[in-house]
Amino acid sequence: MTLRKEQSDTIILGIESSCDDTSAAVVKNGILLSNVTAGQAVHEAYGGVVPELASRAHQQNIVPVVDQALKQAGVAREQLSAVAVTLGPGLMGSLLVGTSFAKGMALSLGIPLIEVNHLQGHVLAHFIRKEGDDHAAPPFPYLCLLVSGGNSQIVRVDAYNKMTILGQTIDDAAGEAIDKCSKVMGLGYPGGPIIDRLARKGNPKAYAFSKPHVEGLDYSFSGLKTSFLYFLRDHVKEDPDFIEHHKEDLAASLEQTIVDILVKKLSMAVKQTGIRHVALSGGVSANTGLRNAFKARGRSGQWHIYIPEFGYTTDNAAMIAMTGYYKFGDGDFCSLDKPAYSRTVI
Repeated sequence: MTLRKEQSDTIILGIESSCDDTSAAVVKNGILLSNVTAGQAVHEAYGGVVPELASRAHQQNIVPVVDQALKQAGVAREQLSAVAVTLGPGLMGSLLVGTSFAKGMALSLGIPLIEVNHLQGHVLAHFIRKEGDDHAAPPFPYLCLLVSGGNSQIVRVDAYNKMTILGQTIDDAAGEAIDKCSKVMGLGYPGGPIIDRLARKGNPKAYAFSKPHVEGLDYSFSGLKTSFLYFLRDHVKEDPDFIEHHKEDLAASLEQTIVDILVKKLSMAVKQTGIRHVALSGGVSANTGLRNAFKARGRSGQWHIYIPEFGYTTDNAAMIAMTGYYKFGDGDFCSLDKPAYSRTVI
């Protein structure tokens, strides 16, 4: 591929389509200029993301979302230095929409394509900066607790391109457990925001649920999910309206149990590595209880904590564009024939 001549500004278009959010963002010289995301309400009726419906919605959203991101940034396509795209992991149909669009755009403009691992993007969300931002990014090395609907990992980050998974879930992820427990309670989808809202009104010590005993720094949430299910089954037998009468306490107790599990293993990682700079990333990092637990560690002086803005917790292209910006500086480009992938590690 013939690349255009070097330019003084580095302008990266980021594209994210790994699940049900179509997102595009523009980063110029390390500063975020725009971040546009289109969600998909169609999945609410099914209690979860339907892959076929997600890919169709991405096809409808990708062009207007990219167009809006460029307009908000005040950037013409011809000014772009490269296109960064989530190549995986994620839903294959959804990924193919974003990667196909990104490859076509890079080819038509004669600019490089940059592969971004979705999980790596979440870990580096702390480096997203807007003009005038004064928040501090975590210094290397730092530990990152990455918690989302599909992943629960403790990651050691030594550089933007050097990450080591110290622990991860061996079954369900934390976000997945929350969504499934919410569904069992009949609260709707997505469960995370609903549980969070109810938990603010409930007693986190009202009920006790099973906590796994897993060696090392790995997580497990399947036992908690089963414990919660059996608990509800037994109490609903005695009182058919048990869930409705106690949903705030149930949500608060469930949330507290998950936060305790997450923070306990993370504390072990801090002790084992001696690294006290600790960051939070992923969709579940928007949870109020988990954020409060982090803030408590920060106030006590045990950890130097880093919590992302709410807008950068869920899937977004800002983290993809920012990761692409760092990779562009190293000339870390991707061939146009590299396929998308549904599963991988950092």
